[in-house]
Amino acid sequence: MKPIQVGLLGIGVVGSGTFNVLQRNQEEIKRRAGRGIEITMVADLNVARAQELVGPGVTVVADARAVIANPDIDIVIELIGGYGIAKTLVLEAIAAGKHVVTANKALLAVHGTEIFAAASAKGVMVAFEAAVAGGIPIIKALREGLTANRIQWIAGIINGTTNFILSEMRDKGLDFAVVLKEAQRLGYAEADPTFDIEGVDAAHKATLMSAIAFGVPVQFDKAYVEGITKLGAADIKYAEQLGYRIKLLGITKRRQGDAAKGESDGIELRVHPCLIPAKRLIANVEGAMNAVVVQGDAVGTTLYYGKGAGSEPTASAVIADLVDIARLHTADAAHRVPHLAFQPNAMSNLPVLPMGEVITSYYLRLRVADETGVLAKVTGILAESGISIDAVLQREADEVSADAKVAQTDVIILTHDCQEAKMNAALVHMQALPSVLEPITRIRKEELA
Repeated sequence: MKPIQVGLLGIGVVGSGTFNVLQRNQEEIKRRAGRGIEITMVADLNVARAQELVGPGVTVVADARAVIANPDIDIVIELIGGYGIAKTLVLEAIAAGKHVVTANKALLAVHGTEIFAAASAKGVMVAFEAAVAGGIPIIKALREGLTANRIQWIAGIINGTTNFILSEMRDKGLDFAVVLKEAQRLGYAEADPTFDIEGVDAAHKATLMSAIAFGVPVQFDKAYVEGITKLGAADIKYAEQLGYRIKLLGITKRRQGDAAKGESDGIELRVHPCLIPAKRLIANVEGAMNAVVVQGDAVGTTLYYGKGAGSEPTASAVIADLVDIARLHTADAAHRVPHLAFQPNAMSNLPVLPMGEVITSYYLRLRVADETGVLAKVTGILAESGISIDAVLQREADEVSADAKVAQTDVIILTHDCQEAKMNAALVHMQALPSVLEPITRIRKEELA
Protein backbone atom coordinates (compact mmCIF):
# COMPACT_ATOMS: atom_id res chain seq x y z
CA MET A 1 0.00 0.00 0.00
CA LYS A 2 1.38 3.39 -0.92
CA PRO A 3 2.38 5.65 1.99
CA ILE A 4 -0.13 8.17 3.24
CA GLN A 5 1.10 11.67 2.36
CA VAL A 6 1.16 14.46 4.92
CA GLY A 7 1.47 18.21 4.55
CA LEU A 8 2.96 20.16 7.46
CA LEU A 9 1.98 23.76 8.15
CA GLY A 10 4.70 25.32 10.30
CA ILE A 11 8.04 23.69 11.06
CA GLY A 12 8.99 25.28 14.34
CA VAL A 13 9.85 23.40 17.54
CA VAL A 14 7.02 20.85 17.33
CA GLY A 15 7.05 20.65 13.54
CA SER A 16 10.74 19.83 13.35
CA GLY A 17 10.32 17.30 16.17
CA THR A 18 7.47 15.64 14.29
CA PHE A 19 9.50 15.41 11.09
CA ASN A 20 12.54 13.99 12.93
CA VAL A 21 10.65 11.38 14.99
CA LEU A 22 8.67 10.27 11.92
CA GLN A 23 11.92 9.82 9.99
CA ARG A 24 13.74 8.08 12.83
CA ASN A 25 10.94 5.64 13.70
CA GLN A 26 9.56 5.18 10.19
CA GLU A 27 9.76 1.38 10.16
CA GLU A 28 8.23 0.99 13.62
CA ILE A 29 5.41 3.36 12.72
CA LYS A 30 4.76 1.57 9.42
CA ARG A 31 4.46 -1.76 11.23
CA ARG A 32 1.83 -0.24 13.53
CA ALA A 33 -0.10 1.81 10.98
CA GLY A 34 -0.10 -0.84 8.25
CA ARG A 35 1.32 1.63 5.73
CA GLY A 36 4.00 4.27 5.53
CA ILE A 37 3.38 7.84 6.68
CA GLU A 38 5.49 10.49 4.94
CA ILE A 39 5.67 14.27 5.26
CA THR A 40 6.06 15.19 1.59
CA MET A 41 5.24 18.90 1.70
CA VAL A 42 5.96 21.68 4.21
CA ALA A 43 4.73 25.28 4.35
CA ASP A 44 6.77 27.80 6.30
CA LEU A 45 7.47 31.50 5.78
CA ASN A 46 11.20 30.83 6.20
CA VAL A 47 11.54 28.56 3.18
CA ALA A 48 15.35 28.32 3.28
CA ARG A 49 15.45 27.27 6.91
CA ALA A 50 12.62 24.79 6.43
CA GLN A 51 14.30 23.22 3.39
CA GLU A 52 17.49 22.83 5.40
CA LEU A 53 15.56 21.02 8.14
CA VAL A 54 13.75 18.54 5.88
CA GLY A 55 16.32 17.97 3.15
CA PRO A 56 15.95 17.74 -0.63
CA GLY A 57 13.24 15.05 -0.78
CA VAL A 58 10.46 17.29 0.59
CA THR A 59 8.71 20.14 -1.21
CA VAL A 60 8.84 23.39 0.81
CA VAL A 61 6.59 26.37 0.03
CA ALA A 62 5.81 29.68 1.70
CA ASP A 63 2.06 29.48 1.01
CA ALA A 64 0.12 27.08 3.26
CA ARG A 65 -2.75 27.04 0.77
CA ALA A 66 -0.50 25.32 -1.75
CA VAL A 67 -0.30 22.36 0.65
CA ILE A 68 -4.07 22.26 1.07
CA ALA A 69 -4.59 22.46 -2.71
CA ASN A 70 -2.25 19.54 -3.43
CA PRO A 71 -4.49 16.56 -4.34
CA ASP A 72 -1.82 14.08 -3.22
CA ILE A 73 -1.88 15.31 0.40
CA ASP A 74 -4.18 13.18 2.59
CA ILE A 75 -3.53 14.77 6.02
CA VAL A 76 -2.69 18.35 6.98
CA ILE A 77 -0.82 18.99 10.24
CA GLU A 78 -1.53 22.50 11.57
CA LEU A 79 1.23 23.75 13.89
CA ILE A 80 0.91 27.49 13.29
CA GLY A 81 -1.05 28.25 16.47
CA GLY A 82 -3.43 31.02 17.43
CA TYR A 83 -7.02 31.80 16.45
CA GLY A 84 -6.50 33.72 13.20
CA ILE A 85 -5.04 32.25 10.02
CA ALA A 86 -4.87 28.82 11.67
CA LYS A 87 -8.69 28.67 11.84
CA THR A 88 -9.02 29.69 8.20
CA LEU A 89 -6.50 27.09 7.05
CA VAL A 90 -8.02 24.28 9.14
CA LEU A 91 -11.50 24.98 7.74
CA GLU A 92 -10.09 25.18 4.20
CA ALA A 93 -8.28 21.84 4.67
CA ILE A 94 -11.52 20.24 5.89
CA ALA A 95 -13.44 21.72 2.94
CA ALA A 96 -10.81 20.20 0.63
CA GLY A 97 -11.47 16.77 2.16
CA LYS A 98 -8.23 16.57 4.11
CA HIS A 99 -7.94 15.06 7.57
CA VAL A 100 -6.41 17.51 10.08
CA VAL A 101 -4.01 16.97 12.97
CA THR A 102 -3.45 19.96 15.25
CA ALA A 103 -1.75 20.87 18.51
CA ASN A 104 -3.73 24.12 18.66
CA LYS A 105 -5.66 24.00 21.95
CA ALA A 106 -6.59 27.69 21.76
CA LEU A 107 -8.23 27.25 18.36
CA LEU A 108 -10.24 24.18 19.38
CA ALA A 109 -11.25 25.52 22.81
CA VAL A 110 -12.75 28.63 21.20
CA HIS A 111 -13.87 27.41 17.74
CA GLY A 112 -13.99 23.63 18.21
CA THR A 113 -17.76 23.34 17.84
CA GLU A 114 -17.63 24.92 14.36
CA ILE A 115 -14.54 22.95 13.31
CA PHE A 116 -15.83 19.56 14.46
CA ALA A 117 -19.19 20.16 12.79
CA ALA A 118 -17.46 21.01 9.51
CA ALA A 119 -15.29 17.88 9.75
CA SER A 120 -18.29 15.65 10.48
CA ALA A 121 -20.20 17.10 7.54
CA LYS A 122 -17.24 16.44 5.23
CA GLY A 123 -16.50 12.98 6.65
CA VAL A 124 -12.94 13.78 7.75
CA MET A 125 -11.17 13.58 11.09
CA VAL A 126 -9.71 16.35 13.26
CA ALA A 127 -7.23 14.80 15.70
CA PHE A 128 -5.78 16.82 18.57
CA GLU A 129 -3.95 14.59 21.06
CA ALA A 130 -1.03 17.04 21.10
CA ALA A 131 -3.31 19.93 22.13
CA VAL A 132 -3.52 18.77 25.77
CA ALA A 133 -0.61 17.78 28.04
CA GLY A 134 1.99 17.31 25.30
CA GLY A 135 3.15 13.71 25.12
CA ILE A 136 0.64 12.36 27.67
CA PRO A 137 -2.08 10.44 25.77
CA ILE A 138 -4.89 11.91 27.88
CA ILE A 139 -7.28 12.61 24.98
CA LYS A 140 -7.13 8.99 23.85
CA ALA A 141 -7.56 7.78 27.43
CA LEU A 142 -10.67 9.92 27.94
CA ARG A 143 -12.14 9.28 24.51
CA GLU A 144 -11.44 5.55 24.23
CA GLY A 145 -9.72 3.91 27.22
CA LEU A 146 -12.28 5.14 29.76
CA THR A 147 -15.31 4.94 27.49
CA ALA A 148 -17.10 2.49 29.84
CA ASN A 149 -17.02 5.02 32.66
CA ARG A 150 -19.23 7.83 33.79
CA ILE A 151 -16.46 10.36 34.39
CA GLN A 152 -16.98 12.17 37.69
CA TRP A 153 -14.14 14.66 37.72
CA ILE A 154 -10.78 15.58 36.20
CA ALA A 155 -8.02 17.62 37.83
CA GLY A 156 -4.81 18.38 36.01
CA ILE A 157 -1.48 20.16 36.19
CA ILE A 158 -1.58 21.03 32.49
CA ASN A 159 0.79 23.98 32.20
CA GLY A 160 4.49 23.26 32.71
CA THR A 161 5.55 26.90 33.01
CA THR A 162 3.37 27.60 36.04
CA ASN A 163 4.24 24.27 37.66
CA PHE A 164 7.95 25.08 37.30
CA ILE A 165 7.39 28.50 38.89
CA LEU A 166 5.39 27.08 41.82
CA SER A 167 7.99 24.32 42.38
CA GLU A 168 10.77 26.91 42.51
CA MET A 169 8.79 29.16 44.84
CA ARG A 170 8.29 26.24 47.23
CA ASP A 171 11.85 24.94 47.05
CA LYS A 172 13.59 28.31 47.36
CA GLY A 173 11.07 30.38 49.33
CA LEU A 174 11.06 33.08 46.63
CA ASP A 175 8.20 35.30 45.50
CA PHE A 176 6.50 34.97 42.13
CA ALA A 177 8.17 37.88 40.31
CA VAL A 178 11.69 36.66 41.13
CA VAL A 179 11.00 33.11 39.95
CA LEU A 180 9.25 34.28 36.78
CA LYS A 181 12.42 36.13 35.69
CA GLU A 182 14.46 32.99 36.32
CA ALA A 183 11.95 30.87 34.37
CA GLN A 184 12.25 33.27 31.43
CA ARG A 185 16.05 33.13 31.60
CA LEU A 186 15.98 29.32 31.51
CA GLY A 187 13.47 29.21 28.66
CA TYR A 188 10.58 27.72 30.67
CA ALA A 189 8.55 30.92 30.30
CA GLU A 190 7.97 33.02 27.17
CA ALA A 191 9.04 36.65 26.92
CA ASP A 192 5.30 37.38 27.19
CA PRO A 193 4.13 34.69 29.62
CA THR A 194 0.55 36.02 30.01
CA PHE A 195 -1.29 32.97 28.62
CA ASP A 196 0.62 30.69 30.99
CA ILE A 197 0.74 32.65 34.25
CA GLU A 198 -2.84 33.95 33.98
CA GLY A 199 -4.18 30.41 33.50
CA VAL A 200 -5.50 30.87 29.95
CA ASP A 201 -3.42 28.05 28.41
CA ALA A 202 -4.55 25.62 31.12
CA ALA A 203 -8.17 26.73 30.62
CA HIS A 204 -7.99 25.96 26.89
CA LYS A 205 -6.88 22.42 27.74
CA ALA A 206 -9.38 21.95 30.57
CA THR A 207 -12.17 23.03 28.21
CA LEU A 208 -11.27 20.27 25.74
CA MET A 209 -11.02 17.61 28.47
CA SER A 210 -14.36 18.70 29.93
CA ALA A 211 -16.10 18.41 26.55
CA ILE A 212 -14.76 14.88 26.02
CA ALA A 213 -15.43 13.73 29.58
CA PHE A 214 -19.03 14.92 29.74
CA GLY A 215 -20.15 15.03 26.12
CA VAL A 216 -20.83 18.77 26.03
CA PRO A 217 -19.78 21.39 23.45
CA VAL A 218 -16.47 23.18 23.96
CA GLN A 219 -17.26 26.30 26.02
CA PHE A 220 -14.08 28.16 26.83
CA ASP A 221 -16.02 31.40 27.30
CA LYS A 222 -17.75 29.87 30.34
CA ALA A 223 -14.58 28.68 32.10
CA TYR A 224 -13.45 30.43 35.28
CA VAL A 225 -9.79 31.42 34.85
CA GLU A 226 -7.40 32.62 37.56
CA GLY A 227 -3.61 32.55 37.35
CA ILE A 228 -0.74 32.45 39.82
CA THR A 229 0.45 36.05 39.71
CA LYS A 230 -0.97 36.93 43.15
CA LEU A 231 0.53 33.98 45.01
CA GLY A 232 3.14 34.78 47.63
CA ALA A 233 5.92 32.74 49.17
CA ALA A 234 4.19 33.05 52.57
CA ASP A 235 1.10 31.14 51.39
CA ILE A 236 3.19 28.37 49.87
CA LYS A 237 5.06 28.07 53.19
CA TYR A 238 1.88 28.03 55.30
CA ALA A 239 0.29 25.45 52.99
CA GLU A 240 3.32 23.22 53.46
CA GLN A 241 3.05 23.51 57.24
CA LEU A 242 -0.58 22.41 57.01
CA GLY A 243 0.29 19.37 54.86
CA TYR A 244 -0.64 20.85 51.48
CA ARG A 245 1.04 22.02 48.30
CA ILE A 246 -0.19 24.72 45.96
CA LYS A 247 -0.61 23.85 42.27
CA LEU A 248 -2.37 25.54 39.37
CA LEU A 249 -5.10 23.04 38.49
CA GLY A 250 -7.51 22.71 35.62
CA ILE A 251 -10.63 21.18 37.18
CA THR A 252 -13.85 19.96 35.65
CA LYS A 253 -16.54 18.12 37.60
CA ARG A 254 -19.97 16.69 36.98
CA ARG A 255 -22.26 18.10 39.68
CA GLN A 256 -25.62 16.73 40.72
CA GLY A 257 -27.11 19.58 42.69
CA ASP A 258 -29.18 19.28 45.84
CA ALA A 259 -32.44 21.05 45.00
CA ALA A 260 -33.23 21.49 48.72
CA LYS A 261 -30.07 23.60 49.04
CA GLY A 262 -30.77 25.57 45.88
CA GLU A 263 -28.03 23.74 43.92
CA SER A 264 -28.27 23.12 40.18
CA ASP A 265 -27.11 20.20 38.07
CA GLY A 266 -24.22 21.14 35.85
CA ILE A 267 -20.51 21.06 35.16
CA GLU A 268 -17.78 22.92 36.98
CA LEU A 269 -15.04 24.20 34.65
CA ARG A 270 -12.34 26.20 36.36
CA VAL A 271 -8.61 26.94 36.48
CA HIS A 272 -7.03 28.42 39.58
CA PRO A 273 -4.33 27.85 42.22
CA CYS A 274 -5.33 25.09 44.58
CA LEU A 275 -4.18 23.52 47.84
CA ILE A 276 -3.78 19.74 47.41
CA PRO A 277 -2.82 17.33 50.23
CA ALA A 278 0.92 16.65 49.99
CA LYS A 279 0.25 12.90 50.16
CA ARG A 280 -1.54 12.93 46.78
CA LEU A 281 0.66 11.78 43.89
CA ILE A 282 -0.28 14.82 41.79
CA ALA A 283 0.92 17.17 44.56
CA ASN A 284 4.42 15.76 44.05
CA VAL A 285 4.61 16.55 40.34
CA GLU A 286 7.46 19.04 40.14
CA GLY A 287 9.21 21.23 37.59
CA ALA A 288 7.75 21.53 34.11
CA MET A 289 6.04 18.13 34.20
CA ASN A 290 2.30 17.63 33.66
CA ALA A 291 -0.14 15.23 35.32
CA VAL A 292 -3.87 14.59 35.03
CA VAL A 293 -6.08 12.70 37.52
CA VAL A 294 -9.34 11.25 36.20
CA GLN A 295 -12.06 9.81 38.46
CA GLY A 296 -14.41 7.34 36.80
CA ASP A 297 -17.23 5.43 38.44
CA ALA A 298 -15.98 2.00 37.30
CA VAL A 299 -12.21 2.40 37.16
CA GLY A 300 -11.79 4.67 40.20
CA THR A 301 -8.85 7.08 40.14
CA THR A 302 -6.31 7.02 37.32
CA LEU A 303 -3.24 9.23 36.94
CA TYR A 304 -1.46 10.24 33.72
CA TYR A 305 2.01 11.79 34.05
CA GLY A 306 4.67 12.99 31.65
CA LYS A 307 6.17 15.85 29.68
CA GLY A 308 3.55 18.40 28.76
CA ALA A 309 5.58 20.27 26.17
CA GLY A 310 8.75 20.11 24.14
CA SER A 311 9.67 19.16 20.60
CA GLU A 312 9.65 15.37 20.65
CA PRO A 313 7.13 14.73 23.48
CA THR A 314 4.55 16.77 21.58
CA ALA A 315 5.64 15.17 18.30
CA SER A 316 4.89 11.80 19.90
CA ALA A 317 1.24 12.85 20.24
CA VAL A 318 1.07 14.34 16.72
CA ILE A 319 2.38 11.11 15.19
CA ALA A 320 0.00 8.99 17.27
CA ASP A 321 -2.82 10.96 15.61
CA LEU A 322 -1.28 10.36 12.18
CA VAL A 323 -1.21 6.62 12.86
CA ASP A 324 -4.85 6.65 14.00
CA ILE A 325 -5.90 8.42 10.81
CA ALA A 326 -3.80 6.09 8.66
CA ARG A 327 -5.58 3.10 10.23
CA LEU A 328 -9.05 4.62 9.79
CA HIS A 329 -8.47 6.51 6.55
CA THR A 330 -10.74 4.23 4.51
CA ALA A 331 -13.23 3.46 7.30
CA ASP A 332 -16.84 4.56 7.14
CA ALA A 333 -16.96 7.97 8.85
CA ALA A 334 -19.93 6.87 10.97
CA HIS A 335 -17.84 4.16 12.61
CA ARG A 336 -14.88 6.30 13.64
CA VAL A 337 -14.40 7.50 17.21
CA PRO A 338 -16.33 10.80 17.50
CA HIS A 339 -14.24 13.95 17.95
CA LEU A 340 -15.59 14.56 21.47
CA ALA A 341 -16.13 10.88 22.37
CA PHE A 342 -19.95 11.07 22.22
CA GLN A 343 -21.99 10.78 19.05
CA PRO A 344 -22.70 14.29 17.69
CA ASN A 345 -26.47 13.78 17.98
CA ALA A 346 -26.13 12.63 21.60
CA MET A 347 -24.30 15.63 23.06
CA SER A 348 -25.56 16.95 26.41
CA ASN A 349 -26.83 20.46 27.13
CA LEU A 350 -25.74 20.22 30.78
CA PRO A 351 -24.74 23.81 31.63
CA VAL A 352 -21.36 25.03 32.86
CA LEU A 353 -22.07 26.41 36.33
CA PRO A 354 -21.16 30.00 37.20
CA MET A 355 -18.34 30.25 39.71
CA GLY A 356 -20.69 31.40 42.46
CA GLU A 357 -22.36 27.96 42.37
CA VAL A 358 -19.12 25.97 42.59
CA ILE A 359 -18.65 23.97 45.78
CA THR A 360 -15.18 23.59 47.22
CA SER A 361 -13.23 24.28 50.41
CA TYR A 362 -10.88 27.17 51.13
CA TYR A 363 -7.60 28.40 52.59
CA LEU A 364 -7.86 31.93 54.01
CA ARG A 365 -4.97 34.07 55.24
CA LEU A 366 -5.84 37.19 57.19
CA ARG A 367 -3.31 39.82 58.25
CA VAL A 368 -4.82 41.06 61.51
CA ALA A 369 -4.08 43.22 64.52
CA ASP A 370 -2.84 41.03 67.36
CA GLU A 371 -5.58 41.91 69.81
CA THR A 372 -8.22 40.12 71.85
CA GLY A 373 -11.38 38.96 70.08
CA VAL A 374 -10.19 39.16 66.45
CA LEU A 375 -10.37 35.42 65.85
CA ALA A 376 -13.80 35.21 67.49
CA LYS A 377 -15.16 37.92 65.17
CA VAL A 378 -13.76 36.20 62.06
CA THR A 379 -15.03 32.73 62.98
CA GLY A 380 -18.37 34.26 63.95
CA ILE A 381 -18.81 35.68 60.45
CA LEU A 382 -18.02 32.27 58.92
CA ALA A 383 -20.51 30.57 61.25
CA GLU A 384 -23.24 33.09 60.39
CA SER A 385 -22.55 32.38 56.69
CA GLY A 386 -23.00 28.65 57.21
CA ILE A 387 -19.31 27.90 56.60
CA SER A 388 -17.69 25.34 58.91
CA ILE A 389 -14.02 25.48 59.85
CA ASP A 390 -11.64 22.58 59.36
CA ALA A 391 -8.49 24.04 60.95
CA VAL A 392 -7.07 27.31 62.29
CA LEU A 393 -3.41 28.28 62.46
CA GLN A 394 -2.50 31.48 64.33
CA ARG A 395 1.09 32.69 64.02
CA GLU A 396 3.01 34.46 66.75
CA ALA A 397 2.78 38.22 66.51
CA ASP A 398 5.51 39.99 64.56
CA GLU A 399 7.97 42.09 66.50
CA VAL A 400 6.59 45.62 66.83
CA SER A 401 8.76 48.22 65.13
CA ALA A 402 9.02 51.76 66.47
CA ASP A 403 6.69 53.19 63.81
CA ALA A 404 4.08 50.38 63.99
CA LYS A 405 0.82 51.28 65.70
CA VAL A 406 -0.12 47.72 66.63
CA ALA A 407 1.39 44.25 66.61
CA GLN A 408 0.30 42.18 63.60
CA THR A 409 -0.04 38.46 62.92
CA ASP A 410 -1.30 36.04 60.29
CA VAL A 411 -4.36 33.91 60.93
CA ILE A 412 -4.75 30.91 58.60
CA ILE A 413 -8.15 29.21 58.29
CA LEU A 414 -9.05 26.06 56.37
CA THR A 415 -12.76 25.56 55.75
CA HIS A 416 -14.95 22.62 54.81
CA ASP A 417 -16.82 22.59 51.50
CA CYS A 418 -19.21 25.43 50.83
CA GLN A 419 -20.71 27.30 47.91
CA GLU A 420 -18.42 29.99 46.50
CA ALA A 421 -21.14 32.64 46.69
CA LYS A 422 -21.36 32.12 50.47
CA MET A 423 -17.60 32.48 50.79
CA ASN A 424 -17.60 35.65 48.69
CA ALA A 425 -20.22 37.21 50.97
CA ALA A 426 -18.33 36.17 54.12
CA LEU A 427 -15.09 37.65 52.76
CA VAL A 428 -16.78 41.04 52.28
CA HIS A 429 -17.84 41.08 55.94
CA MET A 430 -14.44 39.90 57.20
CA GLN A 431 -12.57 42.43 55.09
CA ALA A 432 -14.67 45.22 56.62
CA LEU A 433 -13.45 44.43 60.17
CA PRO A 434 -11.11 47.22 61.42
CA SER A 435 -8.75 44.58 62.79
CA VAL A 436 -8.21 43.04 59.31
CA LEU A 437 -5.30 45.11 58.04
CA GLU A 438 -4.67 43.84 54.49
CA PRO A 439 -6.67 42.25 51.64
CA ILE A 440 -7.58 38.67 52.60
CA THR A 441 -5.87 35.93 50.63
CA ARG A 442 -8.28 33.21 49.47
CA ILE A 443 -7.05 30.02 47.77
CA ARG A 444 -9.38 27.15 46.93
CA LYS A 445 -8.64 23.69 48.32
CA GLU A 446 -9.32 20.28 46.76
CA GLU A 447 -8.83 16.98 48.57
CA LEU A 448 -9.01 14.97 45.29
CA ALA A 449 -10.17 11.96 47.28
